[in-house]
Amino acid sequence: MKSHGPLRGVKAAEFVGLGPAPFAAMLLSDLGADVIRIDRPGAGGGGAAEVLARGRRSASFDLKRAEGVEACLRLIEAADLLIEGYRPGVMERLGLGPDVCLKRNPALVYGRMTGWGQHGPLAHAAGHDINYIALTGALHGIGPADHPVPPLNLVGDFGGGSLYLALGLLAGLHHAKATGEGQVVDAAIVDGTASLMSAIHQLAALGLWSNERGANLLDGGAPFYGCYECADGKFVAIGPLESQFYALLLDKLGLADDPAMAEPYDQARWPAMREAFARAFKTKTRDEWTEILEGTDVCFAPVLDADEARAHPHMAARDVFAEIDGVSQAAPAPRFSKTPGAIQGPAPKPGADTEDVLADWGFSAADIARLREAGAFG
Repeated sequence: MKSHGPLRGVKAAEFVGLGPAPFAAMLLSDLGADVIRIDRPGAGGGGAAEVLARGRRSASFDLKRAEGVEACLRLIEAADLLIEGYRPGVMERLGLGPDVCLKRNPALVYGRMTGWGQHGPLAHAAGHDINYIALTGALHGIGPADHPVPPLNLVGDFGGGSLYLALGLLAGLHHAKATGEGQVVDAAIVDGTASLMSAIHQLAALGLWSNERGANLLDGGAPFYGCYECADGKFVAIGPLESQFYALLLDKLGLADDPAMAEPYDQARWPAMREAFARAFKTKTRDEWTEILEGTDVCFAPVLDADEARAHPHMAARDVFAEIDGVSQAAPAPRFSKTPGAIQGPAPKPGADTEDVLADWGFSAADIARLREAGAFG
């Protein structure tokens, strides 16, 4: 693998877990970091279909053996970052907790990804994205008036989790490079999701947000900020919040003279406005509306499925998607003018790179032979 991007030269050890932690590690790899996945012996997988594991090498150690733990600790001595996504206490029981690792490498930034956090009454309970966003108030505000709807697992796992872990790791790395002092980053999904809700908290504080679902400007309550079915059963999304954009939409839909559409911020008018929008959009197919509205200032987009999104001209022009061994996936983001990132390769086969990793990270040939003979790795 050849590294590119602004994180070239940064070394990270990732203890393989699920979802948010691997995605954070993927982001770091896309931006140039040398991320080594620490896999369990005998683990299966690998290949381009495992998108979240792309761009890394894999080393496998038997952590039931002292030699395997010691090999990990020696790798950690050479690392800038560590990523783990286990329940609180698991790494400590393995002999790889923060106190041990920071003693071996005082400049290490030790990233911990959990749902509930490292402490609190629920810290040791099982959970998933839906539970974390439910407890933060985020799930309550998503969906129609009669019931909340899980927004995929983007808000909790990847928004409140992965992105805040990556941000914390990079902030910790900046501090460590300046001072030589490492630290622990406790990235809890509940913390990150609550932070993502900051704009909603602001609106509520200003008296501009109701806890009644589907009754607000940005939650589907406003008829001019939502999705409408077209003649072919497909959908479009509109969001002309500003008066000039709203007026343009009315003109394009032939509704400029409809008295029901006046005073868009008068909530008493919203039911009649929604009915008028619904009737108008039903008169043409999604693609016909796209031909009329896309690229104008009405704040419009067709609602595309994943396959359609990859083929859209705008997405293609920006190379938003890449293909690795026949598997389409998102290209690295964000973009850098001087040090662009790149996908370093498909997901590795677990353990396939153990000896190469050890050699690259400072182990001698004799060290590697001793570890092999001791059963530290297969």
